[in-house]
Amino acid sequence: MTTSTHTSAPPVEAVGLVKSLGSGDSRVPVLCGLDLEVGAGEVVALLGPNGAGKTTTVRILSTLTRPDGGTARVGGFDVATQGRRVREIISLTGQYAAVDDKLTGRENLTMMGRLAHHRRRAVDDRVDELLIAFDLSDAADRLVATYSGGMRRRLDLAAGLLDRPVVLFLDEPTTGLDPRSRQMLWQVIDDVVAQGTAVLLTTQYLEEADRLADRVALISGGRIGTSGTPDDLKRRVGEAALEFVVPTAAEAAALARDLNGFGPSVQATTVRIPTDRSLSHTRAVLDAVEHSTVTVDAWELRSPTLDDVFLASTGRPAVPVTGKEVAA
Repeated sequence: MTTSTHTSAPPVEAVGLVKSLGSGDSRVPVLCGLDLEVGAGEVVALLGPNGAGKTTTVRILSTLTRPDGGTARVGGFDVATQGRRVREIISLTGQYAAVDDKLTGRENLTMMGRLAHHRRRAVDDRVDELLIAFDLSDAADRLVATYSGGMRRRLDLAAGLLDRPVVLFLDEPTTGLDPRSRQMLWQVIDDVVAQGTAVLLTTQYLEEADRLADRVALISGGRIGTSGTPDDLKRRVGEAALEFVVPTAAEAAALARDLNGFGPSVQATTVRIPTDRSLSHTRAVLDAVEHSTVTVDAWELRSPTLDDVFLASTGRPAVPVTGKEVAA
C-alpha cells in the first residue's frame, strides 16, 4: 500500500491559480493568482479569514474543482488533465466526517481498502494498525452510529490513511474535537509526516498551525500575502515584551515615566516594555517596577503569537467560527 510521485517535483506546486464562484454577473473572485508549494515531509498551514479561498484551494488541488486559470501539479501530475493519477496518490479529509453509520469502524476501513482493490490480507493488517494508532481498537466492532464526534473524525482520518499518500489534504480536520482528540490527531499527523508525506492543512485554530506547521501561508486578496515559518512570522510582527496592567490610564502614564529608560509604550492601562526575554533584562525591569509608586495589578512576559500575525495580515482577529466557509 504505497504510492509514488511522477517526478521529483515538489508534491504540491500551484502557480497563478484563479477561481471565481457563483454564476453570471454574481461571480465573485476567490483566488486571484495564488502561488503555493509544499515539499515532501512538510506541513504547510493555509490560513485566512472565512471566504478567503482556503477550501477552494484544497478542492482545486484535490481535483474536486477546476481552476479558471493558472496551473497546479500534485505529485508531478496536472490536476486539470491528470486528475485520476492525482487521486491515486492523495488523501483528503474534509470539514465533516464521511463515514457510514450503519457499518462498524472496522467495516468502514475494510470497505475503503477493498474499494481501492488492495489485497485482503494487506487491508486487514493496515486496518489493525490504524485502529490502534487512532485509539479505536476497543470500539472497532461497534456501529459508527454509536461513536462520538471525536471518534468519527478519527475514523475518517484513518480511512484517508489506508494508503500512505504522497499528499494529505486536511481541511479543518479538528473542528469540534475535544482537546484530547485534537492532541491524538496531531500525533498521527506527526507520524505521517515523518514518513515523507506532504501535508496541506487549513485550520481555524492558530495553536494547531503553530504546533504542526513547518510553514504558514496567509491568503490575502486571493493570493498568498504572507508566508514563512511560524517563528519568522511572529518575529516580523513584533518583539517579546513585558506588559504591566495598572488600575488607571493616569497610573499607566506615571509607570511609563518611571520606566522611561526601558523604552515603554502605553495603551490604555497597559505599559509595554520590549525585551530580549533574558533573565537579566527581565530582572532589571521588575526591579524598576518594584521601586515605582504605581500599583501593578498584573504582569506577564508576552511573545507575539500567530493571532498577532493574522491580525496584522488580515486586519481582523483570528476567532474560530462554527459553520462552513462560504467561499472557502
